[in-house]
Amino acid sequence: MNERSADGPGGRLAADGGEPAAGRERLTYGSYLALDELLAAQRPRTDRPDEMLFIVIHQVYELWFKQLLYEAARMQRCLAEDAAPAASRAIERMRTILKTVVAQVDVLETMTPSQFAAFRDALDSASGFQSGQFREFEVMLGRRDERALRPFRPDSPERERLKAAMARPSLFDSLLAYLAARGYPVPEAVVERDVSVAYEPSEAVRAALLRVYANDGPEAALCERMVDLDEGVMEWRYRHVQMVRRMIGSKPGTGGSAGVDYLASTLMQPAFADLWAVRSEIV
Repeated sequence: MNERSADGPGGRLAADGGEPAAGRERLTYGSYLALDELLAAQRPRTDRPDEMLFIVIHQVYELWFKQLLYEAARMQRCLAEDAAPAASRAIERMRTILKTVVAQVDVLETMTPSQFAAFRDALDSASGFQSGQFREFEVMLGRRDERALRPFRPDSPERERLKAAMARPSLFDSLLAYLAARGYPVPEAVVERDVSVAYEPSEAVRAALLRVYANDGPEAALCERMVDLDEGVMEWRYRHVQMVRRMIGSKPGTGGSAGVDYLASTLMQPAFADLWAVRSEIV
């Protein structure tokens, strides 16, 4: 049996794997997953029992956001390499992750508004708007807005990552480049546009997408996976705003953010507008 074929607590990582190589410690389940560091990362600021849940849920969110960024970058690499099936699998995984993130709202909503209020002041200026990873995911979806940089210091790693992401093609840019390479009439000006500027919906792009859907081949299936992803993001936004409304009503968010009002303004704003608009033109 291969030494690396570990299935989890009951697999080789948790079992006696033989003598380690000279100078190396034996790999265990805990060391492989860095559990000492991971389980020491929950540091409540109060003695309120529900704060631990709040911390764990948001740390898990950040782990999933990290995986979303990883899969999004993998999807773009696959499209650049003309590997559409692998790109589709990456998109399907992102969609499934978003479903999992949405389901975690149910756990957070086991906390009542008064239980949250009991430790909310201890959050000080910390706010979900400061999630650099989710902001970066929004940029990969196509957001090009300097306001995304505001929660981060000018010299912060988060700001630098966001600025770098804004200079790279979005997921939709990668899709259009792939379709153009496959012979669909995506305008050259769109494929070679300045990707640091927000994409504007295009009648010519929709015409190309109509050809894609008329052919009803793997490219159309890929477009549908992109719609799945966009829908998943909108579902997450809806559950998130409802959870915030349930917890704090119309109060401002921590850190002085606009709270529910801002979050509600982001609902029903698709990232891939042309993929939605073209549905009205399919005959």
